[in-house]
Amino acid sequence: MAIRSAKFITSSPTYEKCPQTTLPEFAFIGRSNVGKSSLINMLTGIGALAKVSQTPGKTQIINHFLINEKWYLVDLPGYGYAKVSKTSRKIFSDMITSYIQNRDNLHCLFVLIDSRLEPQKIDVSFINWLGQNEVPFALIFTKTDKINAPTLQDNIEVYKKEMLNHWDELPTIFTSSAVTRTGRESIIKYIEEINKNTKIILRDN
Repeated sequence: MAIRSAKFITSSPTYEKCPQTTLPEFAFIGRSNVGKSSLINMLTGIGALAKVSQTPGKTQIINHFLINEKWYLVDLPGYGYAKVSKTSRKIFSDMITSYIQNRDNLHCLFVLIDSRLEPQKIDVSFINWLGQNEVPFALIFTKTDKINAPTLQDNIEVYKKEMLNHWDELPTIFTSSAVTRTGRESIIKYIEEINKNTKIILRDN
């Protein structure tokens, strides 16, 4: 699938304010400063589509981008940034959980993980919560250009072992770099396959 068009549609302060649409949505989320905006820009091929900031926790609303006039890419607020107030963290949490639990056209949630770090408690807890709530998701290990290949594989294996303490089966896993564009084709192809399979299911019903 080639991304021929990508445009910002709206920012929503709450789940209820999100666009009323039946188009499929693919949302991206992760700890603050995980490289989410850079990844979104890399995937779409538009360098300034999602705002990249040096200040963690910049995204504090739900951003919708329409891709190829056929599906939405959704930029969700980052979680786990300690320098925002407890009140703000609670608002972000409510916003995130409401969207994830109630958005019927959410086809997949991509959870971004910093490939340089050992498993973080907040990431593992969030992933386990997704499983408990039967939310379809995949993992993307980001910033892979900042470590060598053996270290990357070692870090991913450590993460897999940690997840297998809670899971019988691992989710789909991608590796990515906004700098080298690693992972772009495989992630886009994954989205394309989900969209195709969904159309087949709807047609059969």
